[in-house]
Amino acid sequence: MILAGDIGGTNARLALYAVRDGKLEQVNETVFPSRQHSGLDEIVAKFADQLTMQELPKPEAACFGIAGPVVNERSETSNLPWVVESTQLAAVLGLAKALLINDLEANAWGIATLSGDDLVTLNQIQGQPTGNQAVVSAGTGLGEAGLYWDGKEHHVFACEGGHTDFAPRNEVEAQLLQYLMARFGHVSYERILSGPGLVNVFSFLRDTGHGRPEPWLVEEMASSDPAAAVSRAAMQGKSELCEQALDLFISIYGAEAGNMALKVMATGGVYLGGGIAPKILSKLKGPLFMDAFRSKGRLQRVLEAIPVSVITNDKTALLGAARCAQISH
Repeated sequence: MILAGDIGGTNARLALYAVRDGKLEQVNETVFPSRQHSGLDEIVAKFADQLTMQELPKPEAACFGIAGPVVNERSETSNLPWVVESTQLAAVLGLAKALLINDLEANAWGIATLSGDDLVTLNQIQGQPTGNQAVVSAGTGLGEAGLYWDGKEHHVFACEGGHTDFAPRNEVEAQLLQYLMARFGHVSYERILSGPGLVNVFSFLRDTGHGRPEPWLVEEMASSDPAAAVSRAAMQGKSELCEQALDLFISIYGAEAGNMALKVMATGGVYLGGGIAPKILSKLKGPLFMDAFRSKGRLQRVLEAIPVSVITNDKTALLGAARCAQISH
């Protein structure tokens, strides 16, 4: 039995997997609101108690993908006030060792478990792509990871590319940079390409005279998740200001996905993970994303030959963490 975790700034998902004929089969899953707990060890202890109460077997291996950099089996999370150490998690579970990896590393491990039904292609290319791959995931934050191709198989590696400097491509984006610099100082891509980032883009457009929010929208943003309210209003065509915000978000998302594709030479494909992409899929299928992805000057032809897909299976990171534990065990 394998215990897998997908630990984000909003939710911590834990699942127990059985390995049958080399394949992973989920036995149990529980979602815990991350901010309602003092740390991951508390959540893992609760999950272990649930397994005991349900008379389910104890895990023999464990791997947790967490939103934040992992250094020396320890992570100070980016979007939670937690310090997570693999030794503490192993002690809670009574294991000699528990693996702690970056959440996008877990997503990347999960790609090999996906079928065609778990992916939506944004561009059609000819032939069978080979080579390195990349994952770019906008959600509570912006995560990125790569997969190096050695000619036979892919090897996953983590990175923190979502925190690199935002690079504007036109006058409006230059104004956005100035606006966010005044608020945050350093402006990373995550300040734009995330749930809170979409709200930042909306606020910029509102505060710089690009439009006025309707009273119902102001009320909805105040009483619920503001990012979800903006996205929903844009997708339903109910607010021109929200549509502008989402269009700008999508264009910058495409540009950064193209940046990542070039940095790791991801000729084997770029995958969009995270919770946002599936919710705005119809917009991503429009021209804005792929136009920005391909618009790399002299390297445009390279980008045109790279397949781009949206991951629609929200268990990819869980499966990836389980697969990592399975292979490492």
